[in-house]
Order: sequence, then C-alpha cells, then structure tokens
Amino acid sequence: MKYLFIINDGPYGTEKAYNALRLAMSLQKLSESDINISLIGDGVVNAIDGQNTPNGYYNIGRMMKSVLSKNGKVKL
Repeated sequence: MKYLFIINDGPYGTEKAYNALRLAMSLQKLSESDINISLIGDGVVNAIDGQNTPNGYYNIGRMMKSVLSKNGKVKL
C-alpha cells in the first residue's frame, strides 16, 4: 500500500509532525508500505539534521531517519 504524508508544521511546538512520523513508522512495521513524505512551508525545518530537541519532545530528526532507513522517501 502507498501512503503520502504532507507535513507543513515545524518539528516542535505542535505534535503534527511527530504524529505523522509516528504513524509512518507504525505502518512500516505492520506491512511492506511505500511511505512518501512531502515537506512544505514550515515542515521543511523537519529535515534539518542535528537539531537541539527541547525537553519533553521526541527527536524528529531521528524519527525521520528511521522512516528513511526503511525505504521511505522525503520530498521538499
């Protein structure tokens, strides 16, 4: 099954990017899924490597790398 996630919010301050990546990671665990992530607007900031993660937040960069390591694709 093919999935497209459109992330247009930054990595921290809301849980939208976190929830999208969490769902993408779960789908990859359940089945062989074709995951595509499109980053637009503030969502492009999610792709910056080495971000300082605020207290109480998951590291979005690590989550993104996890999706990519299982053949996920990101488009800017």
